[in-house]
Amino acid sequence: MLFFGTVRRFNLQLLLCALLAGMILPTAAQAQVPLEDGDIDPNFTPSDGLRPLQQSTSLLSIPGGQRLLDEASRAVGNQNYDLAAQRLQEARQVFNQLSNFYQQLSSTFSGIDNRMSESHRRNALNTAQLRDQATYQLALVHRAQNKPDLSVPLLIQIVRSQNPTTELGKKAYQQLFELGFVETPFPRPPQ
Repeated sequence: MLFFGTVRRFNLQLLLCALLAGMILPTAAQAQVPLEDGDIDPNFTPSDGLRPLQQSTSLLSIPGGQRLLDEASRAVGNQNYDLAAQRLQEARQVFNQLSNFYQQLSSTFSGIDNRMSESHRRNALNTAQLRDQATYQLALVHRAQNKPDLSVPLLIQIVRSQNPTTELGKKAYQQLFELGFVETPFPRPPQ
């Protein structure tokens, strides 16, 4: 037992010496250990072109959400409405999460760095717009599936998010009117 404790204490001393030696030596003099697969390069900079969330293979990204929209569009073209509905729902979730995350970042940087806050706010608005477009497409797919009861809450979400005066808001309200959910068209015809 005494021997094991002595070895452990000795190993700790060696570890401390190695750490101190590494901290004292200039960075250029330290040995360069080749990276293995999966290791993160400490010298990595975004200019290396490997920004993983900007690639279309990432789900939590605008290109990833756009890929889902494209898949949904192809599914609609093939009249595979179940797949289209699934991809549109996934795209809505991705864009909604992105919008919420950018909004949180905007709030966090507000008063600290207003340019950063504004940049994140624009991203939040852009991704919210993409979310609403995916939501509108999903409502249309539900109509094509003869499931108007699933379209109504989606269309109301769009009208609330977009405002009934925007182009997408007007189109969503028009769908509600065509479905018979609302009785008054908007904009109202002149009297």
